[in-house]
Amino acid sequence: MNLKQIRFALAVAQEQNFTRAAQRCHTVQSALSHQIAKLEEELGCVLFERTSRQVRLTEAGRAFIGPAEQLLAAQTHLLDTMDALKGEVSGTLTVGIISTLNAIDVIGQLASFTKRYPRVNIRMYVAMSEKLLEDVQQLRTDVAFVGLWPGDSAALRLPNRLLADEPLVALLSPTHPYANCPQLTLSELAQVPLVDFYAGAGARRQTDSAFSEAGITRHVSFEIDHIEWLESIVRRSLAAGIVPLSHAQHAKDLISVPIENAPRRQVLCVWQNSLSTAAERFLAFAQEEEK
Repeated sequence: MNLKQIRFALAVAQEQNFTRAAQRCHTVQSALSHQIAKLEEELGCVLFERTSRQVRLTEAGRAFIGPAEQLLAAQTHLLDTMDALKGEVSGTLTVGIISTLNAIDVIGQLASFTKRYPRVNIRMYVAMSEKLLEDVQQLRTDVAFVGLWPGDSAALRLPNRLLADEPLVALLSPTHPYANCPQLTLSELAQVPLVDFYAGAGARRQTDSAFSEAGITRHVSFEIDHIEWLESIVRRSLAAGIVPLSHAQHAKDLISVPIENAPRRQVLCVWQNSLSTAAERFLAFAQEEEK
């Protein structure tokens, strides 16, 4: 078993397709399939169920993923440590952010960080908080910026730093019937079409919980997975949205209205328990920038 075989297997697991995995690994499909067959033979178990239309992980494959990712992360950490001893900071820094992140300028931080450490390869992506937390826990992501409600214990299992604590507000188009209201209640918002994140998402669970605790039934007409979709729907007066105050302040052409007894959202920076040199430097750099 070697690291190349492990990379190939992880690529197949993530792509769920041998052809795409081969393209991603810059090799031909026959070579990739041969290496995975050798890996399965050595492990004594089948990692993938192969059909003409789909590739799925077996039970053994699902058990393989976590330790395999940790092994590759350990290799990366080792190489980064050796570079650091030579006075060089290199490797890959993977940063995940939520689409409603306005508490800090992450893009600006990454731009400045790259100027100071040009040998570090930056990878950044946008996802929901629950996905980001899972990625950090599974060592797929070094640092993530997430949004959670106060008391949510999801991030407490990871090292973290609180960046902001803010209320949610109603986001409306200028032509919405509630646009001129000085304040709204959850009961009033439940009377109009609403747009929110998809059911099960952390942000959606927060707003669902707020209405439920108030004994109010609401109907979400539009379910989205990115804040830009929410803004577009609100902008066309199709629905009202409920967003963090800092995000509403950036939507200049829309109206934000305070909500009575509004739920709150906390923005946290979370990171792995064992960090690469590049990630350690980024966290230190980010704290300098935030002062």
